[in-house]
Amino acid sequence: MVNEIPSSQDTKLAIIRGIRSVLLELGSATKAELSGALNISFPTVSKFLLQMEKTGEVSLLGLDESSGGRRAQRYAYNPNYQMGLAIFLERHETNYIIFNASGDRIDDGHAGSLLGEEVPCLTKLIETIKHAYPAIQAVSIGVPGAVNNGKIFLIPDYKNYHGIDLKQYIEERLSIPVVVENDMNAAVLGYQAYSKMQDKTSLAYIYLGQNGPGAGIIVGGEIVRGKSFFSGEISFIPQYDRQNFHQALTSVKSGGGSAEESEERTDAIGRIVASITAILNPHAIIFGKEEVNSSILHQIAERSAVYVPKEHLPELAASDWKQDYLYGLQRLGLDLLLSCNTHT
Repeated sequence: MVNEIPSSQDTKLAIIRGIRSVLLELGSATKAELSGALNISFPTVSKFLLQMEKTGEVSLLGLDESSGGRRAQRYAYNPNYQMGLAIFLERHETNYIIFNASGDRIDDGHAGSLLGEEVPCLTKLIETIKHAYPAIQAVSIGVPGAVNNGKIFLIPDYKNYHGIDLKQYIEERLSIPVVVENDMNAAVLGYQAYSKMQDKTSLAYIYLGQNGPGAGIIVGGEIVRGKSFFSGEISFIPQYDRQNFHQALTSVKSGGGSAEESEERTDAIGRIVASITAILNPHAIIFGKEEVNSSILHQIAERSAVYVPKEHLPELAASDWKQDYLYGLQRLGLDLLLSCNTHT
């Protein structure tokens, strides 16, 4: 039995989201195909398609070949009707991409770091980009800090952003949907999607980073956030008598130091790998390729095996952290675009 359309705004948005999702996934569809896929009546599909066609969100491709009856009209989604902006903040620079509803990159750019500036500077940058691309209907922002539903509650060294509900702040000023995510959560999400890993795969992504170490963790296809959204803050994990992981890393040089310093750094990272292995036993642990190479990964694996049995260690791999980060933010932005209400 098909479901008729209730009058609630949430249900209307759910139907629009469904039509967008099916058209983007299939490339095109008829009214009958949409009706069957979404389990809503043919008249309801027709009503929404007519509305979306008038605004230019969908277009009529033409008529299907006749199978003996009336030829069906086939519709496609206009991917440039809505665009998204993904932007991430780092110590030395700000990077962003503009993408359409199909995930195609339209443009990209960078600016100076905004983390040391007041928050309105970020709002101004978004306004400037949106002025150049008025079709932008969603913004996803990545930050090197712990985030709880848009509020940044831990971001060392950047007091201007500490305690700020960045999602609410920008939405109130720019009237555009916003999602704010921790950098490593976005990176692990991007790596999972880009690598097309199975949903049941468990994965950790470690970044030693400009702002101290952090990790993004996926278990069963879902990001692990924890009770207070503190999951992944591996810099606090104690490793030695009076040192946590961050202190252990900063007490030795990151490169060009003595063999002893390099060994100490490898040991600190190996202990983190061993800790994650013992607690999560993930399928893989990913590092940024700008921080490790195959030789270093081998050394880390060997050192980790000192602390846990080698057969339980995950695959260690290197990936393009910046690409994964932006791709993860893009995935979050695409999800926002699907739910945008552009038919008020």
